[in-house]
Amino acid sequence: MIVNCIAYRQGRRLGAVTLEDISEALKEPDSFLWLGLYEPDVALLRKVQEEFGLHDLAVEDALHAHQRPKLETYGDSVFIVLETAQLVEGEVAFGETHVFAGQNYFITVRHGPSSSYTPVRQRCEENPQRLTMGPGYAIYAIVDNYQPEVDSLKARFDELENQILEENLDRDSITRIYELKRQLVKLREAVLPIPDICKELVRQHDGLIRKELRAYFRDVEDHSTRIIKTVDTLREMLTTAVQVHLAMVTVGQNEVVKRLAGWGAILAIPTVVFSLYGMNFEAMPELRLPYAYPLVVAVTLAACGGLFLRLRRAGWL
Repeated sequence: MIVNCIAYRQGRRLGAVTLEDISEALKEPDSFLWLGLYEPDVALLRKVQEEFGLHDLAVEDALHAHQRPKLETYGDSVFIVLETAQLVEGEVAFGETHVFAGQNYFITVRHGPSSSYTPVRQRCEENPQRLTMGPGYAIYAIVDNYQPEVDSLKARFDELENQILEENLDRDSITRIYELKRQLVKLREAVLPIPDICKELVRQHDGLIRKELRAYFRDVEDHSTRIIKTVDTLREMLTTAVQVHLAMVTVGQNEVVKRLAGWGAILAIPTVVFSLYGMNFEAMPELRLPYAYPLVVAVTLAACGGLFLRLRRAGWL
């Protein structure tokens, strides 16, 4: 449940810290702790609360997943709930990360499908100058983390778009279209609160978000806005592509109906003519003429041929 707990001073990694030594490590000047947890139980989170002095309401939220994205302020610390996205076997799975951040600590509590923040931590450690900005820079590092999932969904859309326009949709493709649209909606819901959270951090938490960090959070706002626009565009294009496919199917059906109607009209002529000869009466002309039968057949074929040519010019056949 404890992924890692590392102490940093002036952007440099000092080393791992045990849970029992956290309160002592927090007393060190110009340093902060980065603690990563994954689905901790009640006892562990209560121990973390005791060591860091976390607020009861924030801890209560962190114990239970399915929270809405939000930012809460408790004294000099903040509690942030983020919806996270992770690629699992080519599919996007969604989870949650709860963040506790203060002047000298940064805690992440992950629930459900959520990528480990170890790579994020390693990137931060490779830039110690930025890591000197403290927990505020760590918040920036984990918030700006949705682009790979957007690229994956866009690639899946491109694949489905080709199938839609080539009229190769089957039941499985329809299911994939629905699943893609559902994931786009969930990704939009996950990213939508990010710009507001960044604005609130910059405006109301000067102690946590230093002046030099404001440009980074404006960059996150820009990335989030672009992701939202990209997702909206993909959703609109997906809906349009399905509508185009339905229109193409309708046009194809109309072509079939016109062909059937045209051949039905052609076949109606000999049907009417020869059905007359099926009547049992003697007063019909041409019955006793030697060339009447081939003449009737010729006239019938001529009428059918003339109607065929006319329908062909009209584009029905």
